[in-house]
Amino acid sequence: MKALVWTAPEQMAIETVADPVPAEDEVLIRVEAVGICGSEIEGYLGHNSLRVPPLIMGHEFCGRVVACGERVDRFSPGQKVVVNPLQSCGSCPSCRKGHPQLCASRKIVGIHRPGAFGQLVAVPASGVVAVADDIDSFRAALAEPLACSLRATRRAMARHFSPNVLVIGAGGIGILCAKVAKLLGARRVIIADTHPERLNIARDTACDAVVNPAAEDLPKAAAQMAGEDGIDVVIDAAGFQPTRAAALATVNPGGTVMNIGLGIDETNLKINHLIRSEIEVLGSFCYTPQDFHDAVQLLSDARVTEQGWTEVRPMSAGHGAFRDLTGGKVKNGKIFLAMEDC
Repeated sequence: MKALVWTAPEQMAIETVADPVPAEDEVLIRVEAVGICGSEIEGYLGHNSLRVPPLIMGHEFCGRVVACGERVDRFSPGQKVVVNPLQSCGSCPSCRKGHPQLCASRKIVGIHRPGAFGQLVAVPASGVVAVADDIDSFRAALAEPLACSLRATRRAMARHFSPNVLVIGAGGIGILCAKVAKLLGARRVIIADTHPERLNIARDTACDAVVNPAAEDLPKAAAQMAGEDGIDVVIDAAGFQPTRAAALATVNPGGTVMNIGLGIDETNLKINHLIRSEIEVLGSFCYTPQDFHDAVQLLSDARVTEQGWTEVRPMSAGHGAFRDLTGGKVKNGKIFLAMEDC
C-alpha cells in the first residue's frame, strides 16, 4: 500500500509499505478520510518525544472495513466505521477507577503503532465504532478531536450555569470546544486567536465574538464583550506561556480555567492570584469511551459539522499540508487528507 511516512523532523514522503495484516482481535480498515491533529504537527517538528520516526501517523479517521480477525464478528466488509485510537490495559488503577485515558500503559494508534496516513490500517476491534453509511466521511473523522473537546468543555462548565466562555485558540480543538460550549448552554462564547482569517471563520461558524490579542488587550477586550457577568470559564486550546497567563488574568474569581492545549511543558503562573481568587485550574487529556460515543452521536445528528471551517487535500499533498500548518499559512481550523492512489 501507499502511505505518508514521517521519516525525520520536518521530513515526510509517500512510500510503498507492506499491507497491514489484522491480528485475530483486529479489524483491517481502508481509510477514506483522516484529519491532521495539532499533536502530529508537534511530532512532525520533532517536539513530541512519544512519536519516533519512521512512523505512519494519523489517529483521526473514518474508513470501511476490509477484513476482520478470526475472533471478530461484530463488523462486516464494506461497513463504515470510525476508530477510538486510545487503547488501555483495563487492569491498572486508573482503568479500574474508570479513567482509561489515564492508563499507565496506554497505547495510541498513529503513535505506538502505524496509523491512518496510509491506504490501510489495522486496529484493535475494541476501538472500532460503526457509523451510518450516509454520514460524510470527513465529518465522521472528527469523532476523535470532538471527543477530546467534549470532555474538556463538559468538565470546564460543570460548576457554572449558562456561563460566558472564552476559548483561546481557533484551531480544530478550539473551534470544537466553542461549538460544544454553545450546545451545553453557554450564554456567550468568545474565541481569541492572533490569526485574522481564522478569527473570521470562527466568528462565522463557532462563536458569538472574537478577539485578537495581537491587537487588543485580551483580558480587557474579553471582559467588555462578556459584560458585567464577566468570564466564568476559559478554555486554553493553545497552551503557551502568554495564553496560560492570559487565562488566569481573564477568568472571574471562582471561575474555571481548562487546559487542553499542549503547546509547552513548563509555565510560570501567578499562583497567589489563583489562590486568593479561588480559581479552579484543570487539565483534560483525551476522553473516555462514553465521550467518544457521545461525539459520534453529535456528528451523526449533525449537531456538530465540518462545514465552513475545514478543508480537504489529497494524501499525496500531505507533506505540503504539514509545511503550511507549521508555517502559519492555513486559515481553516482543520485539514483533512483524502485517501487516493497517491
